Amino acid sequence: MLRTGIPTLGPATCPTPLAYGRFIDGDSQTCIRLGPDDIEEFEAEADVAFERAGPRAKLFFEPSGVRAAIVTCGGLCPGLNDVIHAIVMECHHNYKVKETLGVRFGLQGFLPRYGHPMVELTPAYVSTIHNTGGTVLGTSRGPQPVTEIVDALLAREINMLFVIGGEGTMKAAMKISDEVHKRRERIAVIGVPKTIDNDINLVTSSFGFDTAVEKAAEAIRSAHTEAISVRNGIGLVKLMGREAGFIAAQATLALKEVNYVLVPEAAFALHGDNGLLASLEARLKARDHAVIVVAEGAGQNLLSEVDEFDASGNRKLGDIAGLLMKEIGGYLKKREIPHSFKYIDPSYLIRSVPANANDRVYCGFLGQFAVHAAMAGKTEMVVSRLYDHYVHLPLPLVTQRSKKLNLASACWQSVLECTGQHHILIPKACG
Repeated sequence: MLRTGIPTLGPATCPTPLAYGRFIDGDSQTCIRLGPDDIEEFEAEADVAFERAGPRAKLFFEPSGVRAAIVTCGGLCPGLNDVIHAIVMECHHNYKVKETLGVRFGLQGFLPRYGHPMVELTPAYVSTIHNTGGTVLGTSRGPQPVTEIVDALLAREINMLFVIGGEGTMKAAMKISDEVHKRRERIAVIGVPKTIDNDINLVTSSFGFDTAVEKAAEAIRSAHTEAISVRNGIGLVKLMGREAGFIAAQATLALKEVNYVLVPEAAFALHGDNGLLASLEARLKARDHAVIVVAEGAGQNLLSEVDEFDASGNRKLGDIAGLLMKEIGGYLKKREIPHSFKYIDPSYLIRSVPANANDRVYCGFLGQFAVHAAMAGKTEMVVSRLYDHYVHLPLPLVTQRSKKLNLASACWQSVLECTGQHHILIPKACG
């Protein structure tokens, strides 16, 4: 049984100060058709009811007594400052809350021993932050003691916490909410899911993804230009995607100059008649150039496992781009085929740029809807755009699994049709 209900802190009895009249009933739901691509245990499509996002006529909190806090965690992503800006402006101008605080450098900012004092976020403080990339609050990775985080929330008399981050951060938000509930306190914990890889469960398209694809396409265009400018030019572009190849796939579709796109979900062969090396040799003989796009998590089975982990507990990836250049270079040299490599890794450029127009609009909605939910006393949830609907999702559902690129989908089929690379993929991986 799929549970989509959203916990509340108590009855909403306080009239909203919002002047306009379009309000959502407290627990109003909308039905969205989902299938096996969305919910792993589904065998067929079914309509699922989710709570609608938007302003409520009755609130749980009296706005003038509210102190809100915002924290950003994990890696950078286009749009972080836009979400912060939207939350602050909604809290200040429309709900007129008492104070909005910014937590510095991720979850570390809750703990005095790190020495990161919270900052008051006023409209003047955030007035121009949406014009720049990154996060004005700073960020960090890794867990912190949940009991100490809740101690800090209570010490500062914070009523609403907005947590902006990826899957690991949403799991931390769930633990914070559990600790708050255990202590019988009334603090709304609202997540705004963030991942440039677009791999959060039941988030159709995460904020910043549109910008990431746009910038990735620019890198691919440059690689193609370099490749066609010399004989047997090979443009190799490495894009983000630890476990999901959404950026690589979407950027390939956006700029149809890619001959091979390698993603974590699809195993591929290097050697043999149907391997990448033989195929690339034939491609160079026929067209004198080639463009390869590889997600950072692709082909890890071809590399020695790295026994190191980052601060978030993720295993560090092997260098797939380095392996490809070594293997391709050695193969072509052995066959006395002159060639020229142009390697482009735009990862940090993509992560740190300001959001584009589409993502800015999206971030604005997410920030506003997050505040509406918190003011109504909703908690242990994230605000999400699921297909064409903005809805509330329970944190346990969002953190249930990571989203993967479906190799049986029309999207992946279109990628294969654009590149013509069917033969290098191992059939077992595509089933």
